[in-house]
Amino acid sequence: MENELTITTERIDDFVLLLEVMKQMGLPEILDRHLTRHPLEEGMSWGWVTCIWLAHIVSQGDHRKVTVREWVAQAQYTLEQVTGLTIRDTDFTDDRLSIVLRHLSKPEYWQAIEADLGAQTVRVYALEREVVRVDATTVSGYHAETEAGLMQFGYSKDDPLLRQVKLMLATLDPLGMVVASDVVSGEQADDPLYVPIIERADAILARKGLLFVGDAKMSALATRAQVQALEHYYLTPLAMTGETAQQMPAWIEAGLDGRELTPVYGPDGTTLLAEGYEFTRPREDVLAGETVAWDERVLVTRSPAHAAQLVRGLEERLASAEAKLLALTPPRGRGKRQIVEEAALHQAAGAILKAHGVEGLLAYDYERQVEQETRFVGRGRGSADRPQRIVEHVRCQITAVTRDAQAIADQQRTFGWRTYATNAPLTHLPFTHAVLTYRHQSLIENDFGLLKGAPLSIAPLYVKRDDQIAGLTHLLILAVRLLTLIEFVVRRQLHANQEELTGLFPQNPRQGTAKPTVKRLLNAFNHICLTTIDFPDRVLRHLTPLTPLQTRILELLGLSPEVYLALASEIPKTAFPLRE
Repeated sequence: MENELTITTERIDDFVLLLEVMKQMGLPEILDRHLTRHPLEEGMSWGWVTCIWLAHIVSQGDHRKVTVREWVAQAQYTLEQVTGLTIRDTDFTDDRLSIVLRHLSKPEYWQAIEADLGAQTVRVYALEREVVRVDATTVSGYHAETEAGLMQFGYSKDDPLLRQVKLMLATLDPLGMVVASDVVSGEQADDPLYVPIIERADAILARKGLLFVGDAKMSALATRAQVQALEHYYLTPLAMTGETAQQMPAWIEAGLDGRELTPVYGPDGTTLLAEGYEFTRPREDVLAGETVAWDERVLVTRSPAHAAQLVRGLEERLASAEAKLLALTPPRGRGKRQIVEEAALHQAAGAILKAHGVEGLLAYDYERQVEQETRFVGRGRGSADRPQRIVEHVRCQITAVTRDAQAIADQQRTFGWRTYATNAPLTHLPFTHAVLTYRHQSLIENDFGLLKGAPLSIAPLYVKRDDQIAGLTHLLILAVRLLTLIEFVVRRQLHANQEELTGLFPQNPRQGTAKPTVKRLLNAFNHICLTTIDFPDRVLRHLTPLTPLQTRILELLGLSPEVYLALASEIPKTAFPLRE
């Protein structure tokens, strides 16, 4: 019918915000500079294809290629308004998305993108360049065996029965933004991966005197020497192996001999987080035929909370071992298996002590019990003249389990102690600052949490070829950059304004927070729709009115509410006041 109305609805939610932040970052232009196009290729540029795909992944929580084309079709008008481009039906086919992943998988393309994006982000958002955290994680999946592929078996905290790919990240404090990343095959050890990622972060940030913070796997002497040669600083716990393991008892004794320890307090100024002392020693190593020598500070610290936790754990292990030792030799009875040989008893008891880590802390007493029984030989009823024999029943019985109080006390004295190494001078990194800086190492774990949890959920990877695995991992790392940047900018602005956001907690709308998570910020934009009513003589578009919370989040990000309101520009804006 000629007068029939056509009504369509686009669910836009947070993807307008996401695309606008990507434009602030200059991400489409950076990607277009490095993702080359064939002269005969038509359609949307690879930069914008990637950005729209990123918006889909974050907004929909789905990184599969198969769902992108349909999602773009239902939001085509909004996407065209935000990007200022015309979108063809074939711009987001599976083949074109595969090409994007293939481009992102190439090391020369990816490293150029990271370098350009890192420099741009630091400049645009005036980010500090002081502390860089380095760590690795793994991503497991059900992938077929390939001789030299990325998915290989290796040490994993996720699932050791699955093949995995390893991801190395360098992130910038305090926002946790990824500066550099490397994707390598899953069987590789972490230790050799630190130097390459540190060198790339050095080139991207283009500033000397950075502090690289990593776990004990970064403490290899060659890694520390490389950081020194690059004119940077390191802060890392020393691995309890080799020379450190031999010297640690003497270092602990030095801390217990009554010397004055430097306390480290929490934010409240009263909670003792740690205490310790430091000394300086010379270090040297040979790199590329040249000797690198420097002075290294060793920080010997003790955490009372960690020590108390270890004491509780030891007590639980001692109690469990005691109970299991006594249960080894139950009373005689039906179904009660007895230990008859002393060697078997010592073997079983030793296994219990070793499994609980209490060797040398518990001792047990036992006795060899023998019971004699007279039995007739042969069949038939017993008679006085029938031959008899004596049968002995032997069992080993644990009679008591005792604790070695002195050995336990000696071990508890060593609890909570840890050593850190740094080449930063005392004036640059005081003892207290060093300890507190490492205690914030969980910042990089937040990035791993974003990558592995909603909305990105990198595992399982719905791709099989190595180039697609690497490319998709790099794409999701771009998403981590985007999410961490949104969270950081909002928090920084709230801190500057001494302000809290309310309305982020559905269960308590009045609850405020100055440190909102990016997930809550984006969830605040759920259920925003653009409805198009197609009249015969005109088209009207109605946008779900923005709430004060949504408007405030946009302002904190440096965005105008017009990025949403302009989508319904045919209708006077005064017709849709803000909701209370």
